[in-house]
Order: sequence, then C-alpha cells, then structure tokens
Amino acid sequence: MAESGPGKIEVFSDFVGEEIPIAGTVAVGQSGPFRVVGDSIEDTDAGLVSLEADGLNGVLQLTSPNADNDSICLTTATMWDVGLMGTIIAETRVRFADLDTKEFFFGFCDLNTDTHSLEAVSMHGATTVLTLTASDICGFILSAELTEDEMWHSIYNGGATTGAVLSTTNETKVNAVAGEFDILRIEMDTNGTARFWVNGDLAQTVKGAVSTTTDLAGQVVLEIKGTGAVETADIDYLLFRGNRDWTR
Repeated sequence: MAESGPGKIEVFSDFVGEEIPIAGTVAVGQSGPFRVVGDSIEDTDAGLVSLEADGLNGVLQLTSPNADNDSICLTTATMWDVGLMGTIIAETRVRFADLDTKEFFFGFCDLNTDTHSLEAVSMHGATTVLTLTASDICGFILSAELTEDEMWHSIYNGGATTGAVLSTTNETKVNAVAGEFDILRIEMDTNGTARFWVNGDLAQTVKGAVSTTTDLAGQVVLEIKGTGAVETADIDYLLFRGNRDWTR
C-alpha cells in the first residue's frame, strides 16, 4: 500500500474533563482515546476524576480499588510494533500524594485485558527483585515493595538483551517526591534499543531491550499494595507516538 498523508500516529490526552466517577461501578470505560480497565475497577472506591483544585493544564486523578493487588489502568489497543513503527515515543507527567503502598507502571506491555493488573499479570517489584511475568514489557516502575521504594526504575523484557531482574541494575537514581510531578519518557527504536528519560535527563539506554516483532499496548497502571485505603496518581498528560505501518 502506498504511503499517504497521515504517516504518524499520535494518541494523546491533556485530560481536560474526561471522567469515570468514583462509585460509578464501571467495569470497562473510556477516557478520551484510552480504554479504562483493571482488576476490580467496578468497585465503588475506584474511578477517574478531573481535578478542580490544583488541576491546572487538566489533571486526571486515578483512584484504585481498595483491596491488595487491585488495579486501574489506562491503555491503548495492542497496536504498537517497534520494528515496523519505531521510533516509538511515550511520555507522561505524573505525581503522587504519597509514595506508600502502591505500585505504578508506565510504558508498553504485550498483555492487555479488561482485568489487567501488575503483580498477577505483567510485572512486580519486591526488595531488590523485579519479577518479569510478561514476556514483552518496556517502561518505568515505582514500587513501595522495592528496597528503593521511592526511586523510578526502568523495566524491560522480550528483546535480544535478557530482562534485568536485579532492581539495582535498573535504578534511574531519580526519586519521586510526594506532591511533585515527574516527566517520564520512553523511546524505542526499530532495532529494539530503548532509552529511558526522567525530567529531561537520559537515565538509561538499553540495546535490545524490546522485541522488534511483538505487538504492544501503551499503558499506565496504578495498583494498591495492602488493604483498607485507596491509592491515587495524578496524570497531567499521556502521549504515545509512532510511525504508521504501511506493510499491511
């Protein structure tokens, strides 16, 4: 098929008002271009709310369910192929009210179901170990169950380079700070090389980090660790961008 005008694909939201009200009991929803899924998001504690205070630019607050390992996820379709569509770029700006009892992932994963979760489905961090459940994953993790529980870590699996499972290998040396935004950016080239940026600084480059043939979904996932209180994450914007595949 001949190439035409729309050669770039951009999936973006500034979150200017899309909501799934808490106590809305929606099992699968939509926020702008993103599908909203997760483990138990139909629970009355979970939802997505646009902030009306401290919400300049448009800020969407993800609120998790309140049971251990329950999650809420914003996701694209499984629509990104590094070898055919690179360089693929993902970027978000995120903050947390606190850094306790939560796990957060931003990036790409080959697993993408309506009950998507982290520990049970794709990945998990504990002490100094990264469990890579998904065969193909590339992104950032923040986990209260890691020894460096306030630090952003890169995470990857599925490419020519074996995914690192020792968390100290993947430390970015940048800590999240409660109440402050961080900008996270991932770049994946057609050869599988991935670059991880935090607040405009290159934190890590990994050759062969990601498969060049596996289809991936772009995701933000917030998961609770523990019980009794919900967790929140404030998302200022969310962007996924790549080249259109003209081979089909």
